[in-house]
Amino acid sequence: MQNFFKKLYMNAQILREEAGQDLIEYVLVIAIIAFAATVGMTTVASKINAAFVNIGSKMSTYVT
Repeated sequence: MQNFFKKLYMNAQILREEAGQDLIEYVLVIAIIAFAATVGMTTVASKINAAFVNIGSKMSTYVT
């Protein structure tokens, strides 16, 4: 039982350190950037797809 309390105390000390807080902040910033990139890439991908469809339809009219 005493070992459990020692582990609990050590975990509480780790959570109190500022280095751990910095790490959490960096992870949150990276997660926000990744989310924004994913949303942005979806928009860019649809515009690129529309451009290729447009090019393909124009090429097909000139070939036939």
